[in-house]
Amino acid sequence: MSGKTSGLGDQFLFNGFLVGGDISDVALSGGPAPLDVTGLPVSGHERIGGLRDGSVGVTTFHDMGAGLAHAAFSPLLTSDVIACYLRGQSIGNPAANCVARQIGYDLTRAADGSLTFKVEGNGDGFGLEWGLQLTPGPRTDTAATAGTALDNAASSAFGAQAYLQAVSFTGTDVTVKVQHSADNSAWADLITFAQITGSVPLAQRLAVSNSATVNRYLRAATVTTGGFTSLKFAVNAIRNQVAGVVF
Repeated sequence: MSGKTSGLGDQFLFNGFLVGGDISDVALSGGPAPLDVTGLPVSGHERIGGLRDGSVGVTTFHDMGAGLAHAAFSPLLTSDVIACYLRGQSIGNPAANCVARQIGYDLTRAADGSLTFKVEGNGDGFGLEWGLQLTPGPRTDTAATAGTALDNAASSAFGAQAYLQAVSFTGTDVTVKVQHSADNSAWADLITFAQITGSVPLAQRLAVSNSATVNRYLRAATVTTGGFTSLKFAVNAIRNQVAGVVF
């Protein structure tokens, strides 16, 4: 039976802004640069992988609502931004993630009156990373929550990266963690994001060593010391499949 799907029900987050409702299309690219190492005796090209790269491009409508497209893209930050594309919104669904430098917020006003903007982000340091969602799209916690586990069928031994997109927050403090377990019963912290005390929207990317063991089960959990009443956020995780890759 085919596992093919459409792009319906997807979501897009940019530096903590939930802007999927303002995006008409997304283009993603990434991977290692192909280095030509063709020797004289061979009759075809020989290539090895070079530096990893990634890019994200979107077409967005002009939405001036609070926390929406214009607020997200118009600052044209010179520092890194983090973009996350969610293929559907369920735990375990694919997610593409990229730390990037934003290039442009270019306006097109067509003769029919339509108004759209083009935004591009070029990878900065890590390239495009495909992983899995640990939250069902954006999740809203109203108190410290363990979260539903994702069963990866087996452990891995090559470390992991995780992305946090924090959309809104009310309260004193909250910390988002990626936790792992061998048996879906005893849990340990794998990745702990910086504590949130009110500065949202925001996005973070963290990693553990490429030689670290990542247990079979993963979950996104929230903890607090002073209390909070609402956190809307999304977490994606990437398990490295090979040894020796530096992220």
